[in-house]
Formats: sequence, C-alpha cells, structure tokens
Amino acid sequence: MNLQYQLKAGSYYLYDMREAPSKVTGERRFKLKTDMVAIAFDVQTGEVHRHGNPTRIQSWAQTQRRRLRAAGALLQANDIVVVSGPLPVDELNKCLGIHGYCRRLLKRLATLPHGKLQRKPADWKKAA
Repeated sequence: MNLQYQLKAGSYYLYDMREAPSKVTGERRFKLKTDMVAIAFDVQTGEVHRHGNPTRIQSWAQTQRRRLRAAGALLQANDIVVVSGPLPVDELNKCLGIHGYCRRLLKRLATLPHGKLQRKPADWKKAA
C-alpha cells in the first residue's frame, strides 16, 4: 500500500510511503492534512474513486453523478457513495489497500467507533 493515513493531534495526515523520510527530521512529507476525511467509492464493486477532504470529495461526487446522468448512465451515477466523518484510520487504510473493502466498511459503518477517540489497549486498562 503506497498511500496511508495517520492520525496526529486530531488531524488526518496522508503520506506516500514510497517517499523516503527526511534525513534531518526522520519524517515523511504529508500529501494532505484534514480534520475530517471522506472516501468516494462504487457501492457495487467497492472500488475507491477519491479520498481526502470532505468538501472536495463531495464536490467531485456531485459532478461525476451529474455527468453520468447526463450521459444516460443512471445506475452508475447512483452507485457512487461518499462516506465522510471521523473514520477509524485502520479502516481508511484498509479501503486504500484492499480492493473492494469499502463495501464492507459501508455495511459496518453504524458500528464503527469514532475515528478520533480510539484508545490504545493499554489505555483501556488504565481507565478501568
């Protein structure tokens, strides 16, 4: 998987893992930083079309749906789904790395934890 999201200080950062980390800082340059994230995909195949800032992704999906409907491809237009919000980073990365995973994400969306409030297993022990 070349692209990967990471959650840092409450923001989603998108990295291209093919790029080498900086020799000075040891960090990779991020491609995107956003507070919320959206992913547009085909509901039938689970294929990811676009991901990133929700405003940009919603705009792209609306334009694509309008073009497809104008071309008479109503079913294809209706198959474009956009999911946005504070999604768990591991689920986002699975969508990018596993072909068709977005369909599984959509089915489990109501049961997914809030993406920014995830705790590490050690934190659960401290809270108890």
